[in-house]
Amino acid sequence: MWRSLLFLLCTSLVAQPLDLMLLEQYRDQDIRGWVMSEKLDGVRGYWNGKQLLSRQGYPLSAPDYFTQSFPPFAIDGELFSERGKFEEIAATVRSASPKGWYKLKLYVFDVPQAQGDLFARLKTLADYLAQNPTPYIHIIPQIPVKDDAHLKQFFEQIQAAGGEGVVVRNPHSPYIHGRSAQILKLKAVADAECEVVAHHQGKGKYQGKLGAISCRNEQGIFRIGSGFKDKDRENPPPIGAIITYKYRGLTASGKPRFATYWRIRSDYNLELK
Repeated sequence: MWRSLLFLLCTSLVAQPLDLMLLEQYRDQDIRGWVMSEKLDGVRGYWNGKQLLSRQGYPLSAPDYFTQSFPPFAIDGELFSERGKFEEIAATVRSASPKGWYKLKLYVFDVPQAQGDLFARLKTLADYLAQNPTPYIHIIPQIPVKDDAHLKQFFEQIQAAGGEGVVVRNPHSPYIHGRSAQILKLKAVADAECEVVAHHQGKGKYQGKLGAISCRNEQGIFRIGSGFKDKDRENPPPIGAIITYKYRGLTASGKPRFATYWRIRSDYNLELK
């Protein structure tokens, strides 16, 4: 217990959000000449050449055996084990214990500081791994998109297998810090993130529990009142927490339509656990 508290105290003092590449929503853009891959439902992991960090800059407690053969240069990816295991993955990553890391790999989608296009950047890592093999790094295959029908077929295949969605990106683009129209996510239901700014008490069967939350994103403040499980209403996401919500389209003012709560972003909220 004390080890976990000390770990969280230390990370909260040094963490600085990382300026990483972030995805925009796919909206029928022209993607000829682009590549696609499965969007993995894990936790972002950024290896800076010396240390494994979360998206918010928190040092992750990966055991030495996990990172001992990692490269001396930066790689960006997703800590992942298998589909449908997000809660287990998040619990492992949040914990100060090394337990469970043997199930994970860092699935790499870019090498931020390498030269050339996406394929050249990933080859930099592949060449390193050929000389320094490790079971804990996997380069995500990038499949050239033939046309819209090819993308749709791949997306339906991923959905049928229980996957989260698909990432499409321009392989000729450099690694871009922040959100970019050069890398997009395609999902059956759109999702985004917001900061919890208020709790609202429930009524009727939710009397004495959470009824709804108010959230803030780039467009302003809006309310989310659905999607919560009973345990969420009894122990709601804290004020200041970053959550992920699902929605179906936007209003004329840019607010999400039919927003529903999904989960706390574990890599944003290490200090809250």
